[in-house]
Amino acid sequence: MNEAFALAYKEVVGEGPAPFDEYRRHLGRYFPDIMRIMGLPLEMEEPFVRESYRLAPKVPVFEGVVELLLTLRVRGLKLAVATGKSGPRARSLLEQLGLLPFFAHVLGSDEVPRPKPAPDIVEHALRLLDVTAEEAVMVGDAPTDLASAQGAGVTAVAALWAVDDTDELLAARPDAVLRRPADLLDLCPPVPGA
Repeated sequence: MNEAFALAYKEVVGEGPAPFDEYRRHLGRYFPDIMRIMGLPLEMEEPFVRESYRLAPKVPVFEGVVELLLTLRVRGLKLAVATGKSGPRARSLLEQLGLLPFFAHVLGSDEVPRPKPAPDIVEHALRLLDVTAEEAVMVGDAPTDLASAQGAGVTAVAALWAVDDTDELLAARPDAVLRRPADLLDLCPPVPGA
């Protein structure tokens, strides 16, 4: 999404380097919130979304993710996505990557009253999945993911395989840490009768 951010920045703000480092520090939040925090024009959202859709086929699926999702399905676990992206953009991206069928629900920050780090999106996912906070885990690669999970009383799990700044993510005090996708299997035993 760096390329989409750079193109949106150039289109709306003009010349000069896009502030990638600051942008990356806020990943996991809803894009309009990131723009407000960074003091950038909200008008960047339209070109960012447009370019995100266009560039979606270039997004890599991390090694081991598909195998993890297949195993979780066989184990009978219900899965949802709770993302800082908008719901339509998240569903489109997952569909283009061939991952949408693994998830019972895909929730975007635009579909809850308060985006991450508030717990609203996690609480909504729990209701849709019909599970308690104690039965759930949330895997995230941003401090806002972990804060949202913790606020909802859900086990917060840090995914380090896709993170530039592991110190920042670990400072959010996750309940567990995953160094590779398959590590999640230790936290997710099969559902009885699955």
